[in-house]
Amino acid sequence: MRPLLLASSSPYRRELLSRLQLEFAYSAPEINETPLTRELPEHLVRRLALEKAKALAPSHQNHLIIGSDQVAVLGQNILGKPHTFDRAKSQLQSCSGKSVDFLTGLALLDSRTGAAQIDCIAFTVHFRTLGDQQIERYLRAEQPYDCAGSFKVEGLGISLFRSTEGTDITSLIGLPLIRLVDMLNNAGVEVP
Repeated sequence: MRPLLLASSSPYRRELLSRLQLEFAYSAPEINETPLTRELPEHLVRRLALEKAKALAPSHQNHLIIGSDQVAVLGQNILGKPHTFDRAKSQLQSCSGKSVDFLTGLALLDSRTGAAQIDCIAFTVHFRTLGDQQIERYLRAEQPYDCAGSFKVEGLGISLFRSTEGTDITSLIGLPLIRLVDMLNNAGVEVP
């Protein structure tokens, strides 16, 4: 099997990829993640996922490189990683009682041939109506300041949801494994 490389420093994506029981390395790509003028969220995540993979291709010339990028969209606004308690609280207050779309761009680049498979996987979270004390308790318990949307679905964050819609819950964490397995199969990699 050709070597697999995850173009990410995210511990969440590494944990997800390890579920497939494939050997892989990982490296953080250095790219500019600023959205282009009037760039739609779906185009942004697809572009950034591919750019992350391409950024590592010159130094990994015989690899299958996995790139992924995610945004949370509330109405017309992209919610980034909050980084602080106050910004996370503000994000969750704005999500309270509303639906948020999570778009995850996924790319699998064959660095030997330059061939790439690219997709965008959508997942919608319908939030419960959240009170300030509930939000504050949650943030103190999990401190999800490095997560778009200010929650960790794999932990206590699930308690903030009324319901979800989508085909792959792992896309919500940042690496859609169901679609990735399809891409790996297309590239000749058998996943146990």
